[in-house]
Amino acid sequence: MGFFSFTKEIAMDLGTANTIIVHDGKIVVDEPSVVALDRRTEKMLAVGGKAKLMYEKTNPDIRTIRPLRDGVIADFNACEQMIRGLIKKVHTGSRLFSPSMKMVIGVPSGSTEVELRAVRDSAEHAGGREVYLVYEPMAAAIGIGLDVLAPEGNMIVDIGGGSTEIAVISLGGIVADKSLRVAGDELTADIQEYMSRQHNVKVSERMAERIKINVGAALTDLGDEAPDDYTVHGPNRITALPMKVDVCYQEIARCLEKTIAKIEAAVLQALEETPPELYADIVKNGIYLAGGGALLKGLARRLTEKIDIEFHVADDPLHCVAKGTGVALKHVHDFPFLM
Repeated sequence: MGFFSFTKEIAMDLGTANTIIVHDGKIVVDEPSVVALDRRTEKMLAVGGKAKLMYEKTNPDIRTIRPLRDGVIADFNACEQMIRGLIKKVHTGSRLFSPSMKMVIGVPSGSTEVELRAVRDSAEHAGGREVYLVYEPMAAAIGIGLDVLAPEGNMIVDIGGGSTEIAVISLGGIVADKSLRVAGDELTADIQEYMSRQHNVKVSERMAERIKINVGAALTDLGDEAPDDYTVHGPNRITALPMKVDVCYQEIARCLEKTIAKIEAAVLQALEETPPELYADIVKNGIYLAGGGALLKGLARRLTEKIDIEFHVADDPLHCVAKGTGVALKHVHDFPFLM
């Protein structure tokens, strides 16, 4: 890099649950998409992991915010502050100059023009001078290592925190897609509601997330892969007395059934809209699962049995979109699908 070159290039997976930043081909920031603000001054107090520790534990003077909901920006000011705070965690070398930034950001494929504009504006207000957007399933396909410019059909199901992105990709474009505002957050909410209704115990969003990670499942019979029961502590919904409940994966699988069925239906709809030649490629290549939801126990097996096409969980499902945006950053002039 020359002496007078002060452009910092970063790629970002701006997710509902986590934001990941890639710089110089490496993941340098992987933090929860949470920001803590002073309620009186709106000044940022913490961002990422530190703010997540404060989430659901604050006093009235502090508010912790998840600026993205269902994959899109719900709080513009908080999102801008969060992006700024996370970018500051990327070591820039010289502190004498504020570098101009070239950014590639992953966005849901179902985003409206207004939602795309909100992401671009947030990035520009946070210091981005040259901002490119890429649809998340396209970025996930690149991150998995697929040749998205080839005349061949590949299908991606990216289950994130706020949205599930389903896309059939060929020749550098999305041929058929479904963007579903049903994903990890919905599964977490299902668990919260189930624990309250079935066990009369109040659980926080964070506790429900831990239940999902430990005993979340898409099948009621996991065989040898079955996890041990998970112990949940919380107050009784009626008496407020402390409770201890052991939760097994079978009951969580039943409680998640309706939400998983919605994802199944969306995959089938996308396949219905796929041209026959590309459909044949997908049957041959299989369908790739990415995002945090891909880690749900038994999901790939359930979808394979239901749809009769092999589902593959990506090698690093949590970072597929981020890695793909990193590759796109290096090839901004070679990829015609960047916006």
